[in-house]
Amino acid sequence: MRLRSTRPALVAVALACAAARLAAQAAPAAQATGEVWQIVPLPQSSLVYARDGSLIGEIGKQWRTSVNIATIPKYVGQAFIAVEDHRFYQHDGVDMVGVMGAIKGKLLGQNRGGASTITQQLVGNMHPDLVSRRDMSLGRKLKEQSAAREMERHYTKEQILEGYLNTINFGHGWFGIEAAARHYFGKPAARLTIAEAASLAAMPKAPATYDPAAKPGLNLRRRNVILDLMVEQGFIPKADAERLKATPVTTVPNGGMSAPSPYFIDVVRKQAERAGIPVMQGGYRVYTTLDPGLQRAAVTAVVEGTAAIEGGARYTRAKREAGSGKTDYLQAMAIAMDAATGDVRALVGGRNYAEGPFNRAVDALRQPGSSIKPFVYAAAMAGARMTPLDLVGDTAITIEYPGSPPYSPKNADGEFLGVIPMREALARSRNPVAVQLFLKATPDSVLALVKRAGIEAPMAPYPSSALGASVVQPLDMVAAYSTFANLGTPVRPRFVNRVDDARGRTVWSPARETMAPAMDSSVAFVIRDMMRDVVERGTGGAVRRYVGPQVPVAGKTGTTDNNTDVWFVGMTPDIVGAVWLGFDRPKTIARGAAGGTLAAPIWGRMMAAAGRGAREWVPPASVAAGTMDRETRAPATDATPVERRYTEYFLPGTQPRAVALENWKRWRWLPDAPAVLP
Repeated sequence: MRLRSTRPALVAVALACAAARLAAQAAPAAQATGEVWQIVPLPQSSLVYARDGSLIGEIGKQWRTSVNIATIPKYVGQAFIAVEDHRFYQHDGVDMVGVMGAIKGKLLGQNRGGASTITQQLVGNMHPDLVSRRDMSLGRKLKEQSAAREMERHYTKEQILEGYLNTINFGHGWFGIEAAARHYFGKPAARLTIAEAASLAAMPKAPATYDPAAKPGLNLRRRNVILDLMVEQGFIPKADAERLKATPVTTVPNGGMSAPSPYFIDVVRKQAERAGIPVMQGGYRVYTTLDPGLQRAAVTAVVEGTAAIEGGARYTRAKREAGSGKTDYLQAMAIAMDAATGDVRALVGGRNYAEGPFNRAVDALRQPGSSIKPFVYAAAMAGARMTPLDLVGDTAITIEYPGSPPYSPKNADGEFLGVIPMREALARSRNPVAVQLFLKATPDSVLALVKRAGIEAPMAPYPSSALGASVVQPLDMVAAYSTFANLGTPVRPRFVNRVDDARGRTVWSPARETMAPAMDSSVAFVIRDMMRDVVERGTGGAVRRYVGPQVPVAGKTGTTDNNTDVWFVGMTPDIVGAVWLGFDRPKTIARGAAGGTLAAPIWGRMMAAAGRGAREWVPPASVAAGTMDRETRAPATDATPVERRYTEYFLPGTQPRAVALENWKRWRWLPDAPAVLP
């Protein structure tokens, strides 16, 4: 995808995340601050990093990392002194010259400001519960002045300036000079330039007005005024100021974060807290499994894919009220996980974190529709030793259950194809076939397989469960599909590589967890190969509009009754992932809505950016292979047209005799090859 198409979506998501933090932090939290003149420890945040070491967010009530003033250039503090309190080093906490000037200005009808010193501002910012700077009364002003003088008697000027720089609100929920430098300019405060320091010094008066990212023009004008003030007060040479004034205000995109990941970070926070790590108290560094490129691709695919759906003539969108917090419009989630390790590379829990942080990827329970069918086919293949060539009936059937109405599964297209091979039935998602295989394998066998694969939500032992009527957690569904990706052995999702404390000591490092095998490797391989036909010839063909033919893809679409949930769950040799769409309160998305037309394109757009190689899946030694004629279901001959030839795979001992002979001739030189044909 080109940058011009993806960046607007990423910027929109980043702004939404910032709005969510602002809503939660609109007013400073009251603190048990003791004496009003004391400099007290400030709330800190824990930093969260992607697998490549780039920053993806912070965890904490306020995003702040306090720094020692000795670690930052002198001109940083001087920029703030120049504009906020140029007699900082002369007064005792209250600038009487400034106070008299302010009084004179008010008497003359001039606006000269309130003459608050840096020390007074620190008192109000550090102790909002004791001295509220929103209180414009004379009593508050006198209390603040008294506290400022007392603070000056107990602390040095450098300690006060350090406290001030670490306390300032820079907008977006970012507090202190370190967080501001990180999120506006993508660097620590120790590396700020003079111009960048002046840009940040422009903000205490009005963070939203002089936001260097949102309003660079206004920030530049005030920045240049501050540079002139720094010259007047002897902090920098005039020549330097003139040169710097000619430079633009340049901030980093997305608030200095490599990928918008609020839903992912929520999972990380909850897992760390369950492990006993108080990340909300701050000071920790959390190193995660997230792949920034794939996360950006997932966000873009969800944002742009759902917008395209709503823009179509057949689809309508529920009315939205800006900032209402309502999420009664079409929702979506996307997950991408390393197939071999379980490391979660991308996770999007909804379309707009600011409007609703409910994480549909890990907290929702939704019907999977036909995406559950590969497990039904696997149970039938393993239990009855079936082959992809075996014929099954896509016909009208009725199942009688005592005390229940008769159950007659239909197909989405309202048609029946008659007797067809299992491979064709899965590729075209024929419902009566899945129900018959569910009964053939026995419900208990299917339910046990699903549970071994990692789906924890209980599945009802009724035929409708073969069509995905029982709910699942989306993340569990992705993990369960890793069973096919890993030839029978599922893995558990993993979000965190390690957590380090403030001293750099690792305090938690969750291990990758491979589960017990859920199915035989040969069964997993054959079912996965049948799912390749879903993409190449079946209901998931939309994936190929985005993922090139050189990348092997297998997967399954899913659509529930009344078109309320649509899915695509699939895999490449490296990544297993899912996309789901629906409403939080289940209702019909639209007539004809299906996983193949809505979810599969979004999955394809996400996976197109995975950047993985095109290595092929290699069958286990136990699997037999033969070149077949797709039309006759017999081994291909010299007369079989190329377009009808394909490779079919069989569980050991189930292959046609001609295929068995072909395999025996191919492998008879091996030491453990059978002496006679099976």
